[in-house]
Amino acid sequence: MIYLDSAATSYYRPDSVAEAVAGAIRTMGNGSRGTHPAALAGARVIYETRELLAELFHAPGPDRVAFTANSTESLNMAIKGVVRPGDRVAVTALEHNSVLRPLYQMEAEGAVLEIAGCVGAERSPGDPLRRKGLLDYQALKTILEGGVRALVCTHASNLTGNLVDIRRIGQWCRRAGVIFIVDASQTAGIIPIDMERDCIDILCFTGHKGLMGPQGTGGICLGEGIEVEPLLTGGSGIMTFSREHPRVMPTALEAGTLNGHGIAGLRAALGYLKEQGPDSLRRRERAAMDAFLEQVREIPGVKLYGDFDQPERAAIVALNLGDEDSGEVSDFLAQEHEIYTRGGGHCAPLMHRALGTERQGAVRFSFSPFNTVEEARQAAAALAGY
Repeated sequence: MIYLDSAATSYYRPDSVAEAVAGAIRTMGNGSRGTHPAALAGARVIYETRELLAELFHAPGPDRVAFTANSTESLNMAIKGVVRPGDRVAVTALEHNSVLRPLYQMEAEGAVLEIAGCVGAERSPGDPLRRKGLLDYQALKTILEGGVRALVCTHASNLTGNLVDIRRIGQWCRRAGVIFIVDASQTAGIIPIDMERDCIDILCFTGHKGLMGPQGTGGICLGEGIEVEPLLTGGSGIMTFSREHPRVMPTALEAGTLNGHGIAGLRAALGYLKEQGPDSLRRRERAAMDAFLEQVREIPGVKLYGDFDQPERAAIVALNLGDEDSGEVSDFLAQEHEIYTRGGGHCAPLMHRALGTERQGAVRFSFSPFNTVEEARQAAAALAGY
């Protein structure tokens, strides 16, 4: 089996992750819900994981890192905790439905959305520029200068793998007084992120992709001075007799029991990332992607989507074979060759419209540091045999 669907979720993980989860299930109590040894063990694991995440993302401190179940929860928390009826909000055509659907909900409640599209989106679907799926930075800059409360922006497209220049955009936001919310679902753990340098006010991430942690883990990091209205209220372990949920971070955004066992696995994954180094992991997955790309370019009728001239990008290759249905091609690879990819719409409707692939979708090959160059070449050869 060759797994090339890491943009959806990691399949290959360090052995230490599974071992940490199993160990936590056997030994950990409920962190921050008691002072006995089992509860304290849980609290220590959770706090140490906050420290590692704050270090990785250059967040202001571990107390500014709150845990969630995934990026979707983090983004809902950020969007609904910042945007109010009447606010103008900027967003890009590269976004996942985890961004778009909460924003559409806020739009129905009176917010106004301003969407920055892609360069060449008005051209024919076969146009080389349109297929690159490039964000229109000038259009985005114009929107920001026109006055908006917040910008929600992905760090990399989950469809094309194109990387967004969040440092440049963050500086625009800082000058314009715009709250900058970044979706790091496709980049956290692999592409460097510095909240201070990149002027990020709110960073949303998941633990089960590039961070290689368990599903059901994720988080939200807040910059200094940024407040988010809680999405949930309830048990907190502190201020029991208050009728209001505590406002102090990270408790303010962590109502209820955390997934301590999953967070233990995430801590182990973060330890692996720190030991290996993001640069080393990025080179490994990039080598596999480049080998795959070199071969598939030679397949007659192949249509590639994304900007592969970028020096840095997510290790994703989206493509189609002529007019073949992307789901059929993906199923062929799985059933005939045990090569696992993802066909269809990838929860990215605006990006597919920008590329002109709404009806056909695309076959997405997404690589991890555990994929080898040989696996990439086998996948390309199998695709050529469709």
